[in-house]
Amino acid sequence: MYHIIWEYEVRADQVAAFERLYDSKGAWSQLFGPAEGYLGTELYRDTARPTHFITVDRWVSPEAFEAALLTLRESYNRLDQQAAALTLRELRLGAFEA
Repeated sequence: MYHIIWEYEVRADQVAAFERLYDSKGAWSQLFGPAEGYLGTELYRDTARPTHFITVDRWVSPEAFEAALLTLRESYNRLDQQAAALTLRELRLGAFEA
């Protein structure tokens, strides 16, 4: 399995919108849902800092993720711009294989 982990600091007034966008039924999951090899996205909220989140995107392989990006790049970029308005900071922590 291949996991991509992102960290976010969300604008306090945008937490609910962020959660809707990134939860397991949100726009990101809908975007990648039909892609071969996509296994889902998990959203975690920090219990000590309510505006701090991580997401874990699960794929069968790095190749599956890259193939999905090739076909979804335009939609991915649009959604990424929408999401950027909700956050103060976004950091890709890494991509990990299990």
